[in-house]
Amino acid sequence: MKTVLMVIAPEDFRDEEYAHPKEVLESRGAEVVTASTRTGTCTGKLGMTATAGVAIAEADALDYDAVVFVGGPGSKVFFDDPFAHSLARAAREEGRVVAAICIAPSVLAHAGLLKGWPATAFETQQSDLEKHGAIWTGDPVTVEGFIITANGPDSARAFGEAIAEAIEI
Repeated sequence: MKTVLMVIAPEDFRDEEYAHPKEVLESRGAEVVTASTRTGTCTGKLGMTATAGVAIAEADALDYDAVVFVGGPGSKVFFDDPFAHSLARAAREEGRVVAAICIAPSVLAHAGLLKGWPATAFETQQSDLEKHGAIWTGDPVTVEGFIITANGPDSARAFGEAIAEAIEI
């Protein structure tokens, strides 16, 4: 069974960007584990609640086939978080899928993973991604090797499908 770690902010993650990819992945047979800055209840921007069973400081990228950073205004907490960067880098170094949606691709950019890579994000992040060396596509979903980025809630299902295809489920 494939296992996916979905990283959400403790507050103000984007509900659809968590729920829709999770639904796609689980419907294809993946086990989805939720992580945040701490374990326990996390609250989405639109009121959804989710339980983080893992704190990112304790997450091991080798335990997962994909590490996914969910967007929403709260995801700014991960932009310069050393644990988020370490997790993303370790996943990439081990050939795991690393994915981010909405403003969360800035986490990958700040971790140095998008330098020279095509990527997309919510339009407010274009200059940040480019400043960190990404090649802006502006597409709803961009897949380049094992890195998947998406631009927001309207692309959440397609983002989930791209992750599922990348981990071959």
